[in-house]
Formats: sequence, C-alpha cells, structure tokens
Amino acid sequence: MINMKTATLCLSLVFSMGISGGNAAIRVKNLGNENNFVYINTDKRYLLIPVEDSAPEGEIDFVYNNAKLSDYTQKIRMSRGKTDYYVPLDLSKFAKDSVIMIVRGVPSNSICWSDIKESDNFILDTEKFRPLYHHTPTYGWMNDPNGMFYKDGVYHLYFQYNPYGSVWGNMHWSHSTSTDLVNWKDEGVAIAPDAIGTIFSGSCVVDKNNTSGYGEGTVIAFYTSAKQTPWGDCQTQSMAYSLDNGKTFIKYENNPILTSSEKDFRDPKVFWYAPKEHWVMMLAVGQHMEIYSSKNLKDWKKESNFGEGQGCHGGVWECPDLVELPVEGTKDKKWVLICNINPGGPFGGSATQYFVGDFDGTTFTNNYPEETKWMDYGKDHYATVTWNNVPDGRCIAIGWMSNWQYANNVPTKQYRSANTIARDLSLYKKDESLFLKSEPCKEMVSARKDVRKIKSLNVAKTETISLSPQSDNGAYEMELSINPGKSKEVTFSLSNSNGDKVLMTYNVVSKTFVMDRTKSGEVSFSNDFAAKTEMPVGKSKELKLRLFVDKSSIEAFIDNGKYVMTNCVYPSVPYDIVTFENDGNRYKVNNINIYQIK
Repeated sequence: MINMKTATLCLSLVFSMGISGGNAAIRVKNLGNENNFVYINTDKRYLLIPVEDSAPEGEIDFVYNNAKLSDYTQKIRMSRGKTDYYVPLDLSKFAKDSVIMIVRGVPSNSICWSDIKESDNFILDTEKFRPLYHHTPTYGWMNDPNGMFYKDGVYHLYFQYNPYGSVWGNMHWSHSTSTDLVNWKDEGVAIAPDAIGTIFSGSCVVDKNNTSGYGEGTVIAFYTSAKQTPWGDCQTQSMAYSLDNGKTFIKYENNPILTSSEKDFRDPKVFWYAPKEHWVMMLAVGQHMEIYSSKNLKDWKKESNFGEGQGCHGGVWECPDLVELPVEGTKDKKWVLICNINPGGPFGGSATQYFVGDFDGTTFTNNYPEETKWMDYGKDHYATVTWNNVPDGRCIAIGWMSNWQYANNVPTKQYRSANTIARDLSLYKKDESLFLKSEPCKEMVSARKDVRKIKSLNVAKTETISLSPQSDNGAYEMELSINPGKSKEVTFSLSNSNGDKVLMTYNVVSKTFVMDRTKSGEVSFSNDFAAKTEMPVGKSKELKLRLFVDKSSIEAFIDNGKYVMTNCVYPSVPYDIVTFENDGNRYKVNNINIYQIK
C-alpha cells in the first residue's frame, strides 16, 4: 500500500513525464493519437520538465501498482516546438521505485521528449525583472494572496500557485513566511488539489478558543474547491486544519462544508465577531457577497446578502474582506468591506473597490451607497486581503500586483507575478465622507539603508538628478514633497540611459496625479499594458509623495497613503534618473530622500 503522503508526492510527479527515449531510467512509449506511457526508475533527485507557455495543456494521470492514485486529472503545457523554462519535480523519496505516467494530448514528435532532464540540482534562471523586496514565488505562477495570519512572531502568506508552469492553472496553496513583511522564506506547497477540486482562494484563522475542537491555537484554513467538468464548473467551500502553525494541513473529513448551485461561489474570508461570539464568513457569489455565521467553523448558517445596487458591477466580484478600522483623528471605528472586481477597474481589467459602513455580526450596511470608492488607482492592484490575528490592533493588507488583462503574458519566464508591499489600513474623513487610507507598512521604514538626501530643489528650468548609487540594483524608495508655487502643472519622470521613461504629472488645477507608462520599457506583450492611470489627490499646499521602485513595479503613495497608485513596468535597465520639468513657473521640490532597501 502507498500512504497518502506518498500519494500526494506522486501526484506532483504526474506532471513530469514526457521522456527521452535513450535513457534507461526514463523511457517513453508513444502509443499514437497523442497518448504516451512514461516509465521512470531513477535515483536522481529532480526530474526537470520542459515547459512551453503557449503550448496546449496536456493531461496526465499517475499510476502506481496498476492503480490510479486520484481521479483528479493534472495538466501541464509540455514543450511542443521550444522550451521556455523547466519546472522541477522532487523524486528523492522515489529512489529506484518504478512509476508510470500516462500523458495524453502531447504529440510524439514534441520536443519535450528529448528536452526532459534528470538532475541532482535545480538552478533558477536569471530573471532581470524579479523584484528584490517584493514577495514572489521561487518559480511557477502566482496570483491571489490567501490565508494570511500572524502567530508567534511570524507572518504567514499563502497564495494561489501553479508549480507546473508560469501561467494560471493547477491551483495549489503555496506558503511563504516572514518576520518583517519585507524578506520572505519559501515554505513550499501547503495545500494540494484533491478529488473535490483545485484549491482556490480563501483565508486562515487562529482558533484561540478551540471552537473547532482541534485544540487551542489551531490554524484553520478555508478555501474554495473548484472543479471543471464537461457538465459545468462546480465551486464549493472546504476547510483544513494545521497542528504545526500552518506548515502542513489536514483536510476536514466532511468537506465540502458549504455548497451552492451558483457558478461563481468562492473565496471564503473568515473572522471572529466578538460581540456575538461567532465566526463570520464572507463569500463572493457572482456580483454580490453572502454573509454566513458559525459557532464551530464547520456548520454555517446564511445570514444576509450585500451588493445589489452598490458600487461597480463591471465584472465578477471576488476575494472579499470585512475589517473594522479606526477613523483618523477620532475615537470612532467603521467597518470596511473590500471587494475585488474583474473586469470593471477604472482603467480596465481588475481592481479593488471598497465600501465603508456598519456591521452587526450578520448584516453589512453601506453608509455611502451613491459612491464607488477605489482602493488603488493603478492597473496592478488586485485580490487585496488582510492578515488575521495581527497584534496591537493593526490591520495589514497585501495585494496581487498584476492585472488579468495581461498577467499570463508579462515578460518573465520561470516565475510570474509579485505582491505589493504590505500596507497598514485606516480611515480618514474628507468632504463629509470616509475614505480608506493605505499607508506603506511601518516595516518599510526599518528596511531603508544608505540614504541620499537632497534638501530642496528650485525648478526654474529642467532639473535632472542621478539616483545612483541607491538605484543601481533597480530597487529603491524615493520620497519628496512638491510645492507647486504658481505652477499649474508639475511634471517629472523616472528614466534610464536607454530612453525608457515613466512620466508623472501633478495637475494643480484639477488636483490629479497621472502616471504614464506608455514608454516605460517593454510594453508590446499586451495592447492593454501601455496605459496612463489617473487619481484624485487632496487640496493641500504641498504634495507629499513616496515612490517604491523595484525592478518591475512602481507604487506611488501620496499624503501617507490617502491616494495610492500601483503599476508594473519592465524597463530594459533600472531607472536611475529623475527629471523635473516646469510650465514656465518656478516651483520647489523639498526633502528629497533616496533609499536603498535592505
């Protein structure tokens, strides 16, 4: 008998097999009609599988002792005409054991059969666009952040993950940890697909009071089990529990815990509502949210709906969150419902909207039903959710830094996608309405080093500053304040010696901030990428700006996070020049600080 742990590892193996005919340890038999049997008997640690992003998906089943280990079919884009990169499969626990892969949908003349390799090492390709201080997967595809919680000094971050290619598919939860929200450690796959489905987005809670019966402090994960079938898609809610602080999970034996006839029924966000001593689950269902309650995390009761006639409905609603936040300068608190939407963002594709209101444990009421509020005005901020169990009353959020319009096509290879920097959330009042403030988490200040200070700059004509050496590795923070004087428009840019340029404009009259990435570097991979994004800014006399630049992204925070814009960029070499221009009127740029990030 093969145990379930071995079976899970075998299921990882499944992806790997399209094999070189001359290797006795790896033999392939092409059976015609794109059917192939692959036999493996090797003592090497890794099987390196050649992947071609543009290839059709092949289907793979894993067979051991004539038995199929799971009725779930895996998929991989094995190389047909060229190999873009490799993905590794760890075979160390299978030394000399023979296993058989049945590979369907891959022609016998595909290049994968000759390109597949055995190796004792896996060397990551050099990716010039990989950020230095933003979270990324070691290899493979990443999208939504999932299941974040804090426990015993460690921040845990799970995420939607494809270990078998750098485009969306085969959704797992992979796991990273950090003690400072800046530097991340890869902890490997935490929850893998099963017979119920792939593992879509969700959340984790720390069950301090043992309401679930698994023990005080048990980490409980909630996720959507998603299954595509010839008869239609099926999305249900499942749970798993961890007795080792989130490193491994045991799936609940009575999954799924919630079902629905709705096609889009996903992304459970669970939290404890103390006044009524019960758990709350937010679910995204089509273009509305559903709210459920539970005493034991296993049995759930539907309480209410939210969404009809509220906010933007340009696409499906996803990845909900509901948090209580302090109102700046008061003793008040209000609830914020975070709602990610795709498509329907203000500049096309995916984006994050939010609602401010009241919550009584069962029903959310939007205090501003006539307004649509956006959390970020860039094109690359989505699936934003918050950490559970963070001390000191902090509410910390993180988002996926991409856009579904082009996420599968950005010019990286062995990995795709990064997350935003972590952000501390609060509320502030403006014009009799409450708005969300997303400030760079305080840990980003601790991450600064090697500052270069420029006290002030009088811009009477074009002024240029070299950002070196802080910008040499393409990863830095720049903060400054702009006093426009009599200028109606202040324009400045980040650029490099190759002519790549990101143009930013502060329009003093219309009180807007624009970021133009149409000439930012590589933009040809999508017609939707070369864009200008615009956001409103406040009426203060001086514009305070923090720019976080990291290889392939720019995050702009104005007035300590009251206005935020996140955009990806792909310059040929790092931006190492900032140029200030004027409209004929002198203005001042004060307190320019350029930091490297640890």
